[in-house]
Amino acid sequence: MEEVVICGANAYEQKYYFNKDFDRIPDEIKDELHVICVLFTEEVGGIFTIGFDEEGELKFTTQAADEDYLYDDVSAGLLVSKIRSTRQEMLESLQLFYRAFVLGEDFSEYLKEEEEQ
Repeated sequence: MEEVVICGANAYEQKYYFNKDFDRIPDEIKDELHVICVLFTEEVGGIFTIGFDEEGELKFTTQAADEDYLYDDVSAGLLVSKIRSTRQEMLESLQLFYRAFVLGEDFSEYLKEEEEQ
């Protein structure tokens, strides 16, 4: 299985993309993803995507055109870290959704452990 993109924004074309394969995600989460992507590209520039790698781990990708001298890799990295910390709960839920509904992983043992605690 290859990497899967859920959504992304492009500062150069001023466009937002959402993968329709994830329409089952609640609207509140879709809206939050939209805001994250658009604000990222407004603040840092370039192209920003949110997706999953082959193991179902959440992945943020950022890139810039060669001629984009205003794009800053350090600022992009810091903003990704900030998103991961401030939106941790939502991102963890999104990753569980993907692993359960797309990859078909069984979480029954995990859920039993959570109930016992």
